Amino acid sequence: MSATGSLNQYIQLIERMYRTSQGNFLSRLLSLRDEHVGNRNLRSSDIATLVEGNCVAPLDEIVISHLLCVKSLYLRDYMEAFEHQSACVACVVKLLQNQKEVNWGLPVMYTVCLDLRLVAQKAEATYLQSNGKILEKAAESLLACFRVCAADNRSSDADTKRLGMLTLVNQLLKVYFRINKLHLCKPLIRAIDSSPFKDQFPLAQQITYRYFVGRKAMFDSDYRSADDYLSFAFHNCHKQSIKNKRLILTYLVPVKMLLGFMPSIQLLQKYDLMQFWDLVSAVKKGDLRGIDQVMEEHESFFISAGIYLIVEKLKITAYRNLFRKVYLAENSHQIEIASFQAALQLMGHDDVDADETQCIVANLIYDGKIKGYISYQHKKVVVSKQNAFPPLSSLY
Repeated sequence: MSATGSLNQYIQLIERMYRTSQGNFLSRLLSLRDEHVGNRNLRSSDIATLVEGNCVAPLDEIVISHLLCVKSLYLRDYMEAFEHQSACVACVVKLLQNQKEVNWGLPVMYTVCLDLRLVAQKAEATYLQSNGKILEKAAESLLACFRVCAADNRSSDADTKRLGMLTLVNQLLKVYFRINKLHLCKPLIRAIDSSPFKDQFPLAQQITYRYFVGRKAMFDSDYRSADDYLSFAFHNCHKQSIKNKRLILTYLVPVKMLLGFMPSIQLLQKYDLMQFWDLVSAVKKGDLRGIDQVMEEHESFFISAGIYLIVEKLKITAYRNLFRKVYLAENSHQIEIASFQAALQLMGHDDVDADETQCIVANLIYDGKIKGYISYQHKKVVVSKQNAFPPLSSLY
């Protein structure tokens, strides 16, 4: 569709794409990111009358809602645009419900749902008092599409609408992460993981899904699963998608560090993530003062990425590495609490006392990072003669 064609030409083209079941072309004609959006001829004052006489239902309602949304966006009325786009999605739900044995309408659903999320984000940014309510309403519309796809019980048919489930789940995950309602992700994740089509979804959608599920596993402290999901996303992401690979690494690097695997400086340089390099050095050395300095220097980066608390957990790894150095230096399986206390003071914890030191050691023993026990009578830590400091990768 050219940017200068008439409204009648646009309607006729849409009608032809609909009659010939050309979902990909029809989705472009209903996209808010296509060049036809700039066509002033499509912003008629009497859109409904012109469309209703030339389009069958429910296509007429879809087109009317789309064009009214285009008009509202032109006027920068993002709340009204959101309402029209929500109506457009609701009409696409009707379209999908009417298509009993085919799924050529899925590309249309993908397009209008993506546009709904983007318009909702725009409206949220404009109406700050919304506090996520607009995106919540958008999620409800997306869920209506998801239910239509999930209800298609044909298990082996290439025309099943269930093939569209993952794209919708990814849109919903993006919304839930944005409004910080991660508990709503669980039923969606179960639906995908139990789907017979989970290996047939497009690789790009699988990458997006693994990225978000990996992040959720990280926040749930399931670091082994987070590593698996995020590693899949990183290794399968196209090598030229530097921005996306960097985004994945922002979460994969701290997860790997918690599991005891430290990134190379070459990797961090390649993806412009040198904020982690000083952190790597400090954790390896057990340099607690150094960790505090890194977290202070790069606080805004860690907070904006949502990993500040995860990075802070690396202090536990630093304690473990520091105490291991004490163990190796003393070359004994019985170590004075005072030796650990001195090491802590040397690394910046100037005011730590014996009780606090014992508490840190006790937590490390409880977490399995030290194999042994505290002899309070002798004020010593008695560690196992075999594998006193198990590899971190074996603990999760």
